[in-house]
Amino acid sequence: MAVNGQVVGSIGSGLVVFVGIGPTDDEATADVLARRITELRIFRDAEDRTNSSLIDVGGAVLLVPQFTLFADTRRGRRPGFTGAAPPDQAERLYERVALALRDLGIEVATGRFGAEMAVNLTNDGPFTIWLDTDDR
Repeated sequence: MAVNGQVVGSIGSGLVVFVGIGPTDDEATADVLARRITELRIFRDAEDRTNSSLIDVGGAVLLVPQFTLFADTRRGRRPGFTGAAPPDQAERLYERVALALRDLGIEVATGRFGAEMAVNLTNDGPFTIWLDTDDR
């Protein structure tokens, strides 16, 4: 992941996680999200079944702040972002997710909050998953 042509975060095998923070999210939400990310069994095991977690495979996380996940496109041609948390709250909770992942033993590379980032990824497998902490 790069900002202004400078690499700010990079991982090997693992997950690219785009994080959007909503106005009702809090520290508990960030902690729940981190645990769900680490425990998802979406990696192949020795029997070629998707039965291993990020912890099991020793994978890392490239954590990308992404308020645009809250884009509201129901009206007009320009998306609205009023469903996203205010920047100060969003940045604090984004950092909390990164800390919680690290506390769970995961290597984490982060983007730069509020910056325009160029993210390169190789999608090695069938999974692109939406985790909604409102479903916890």
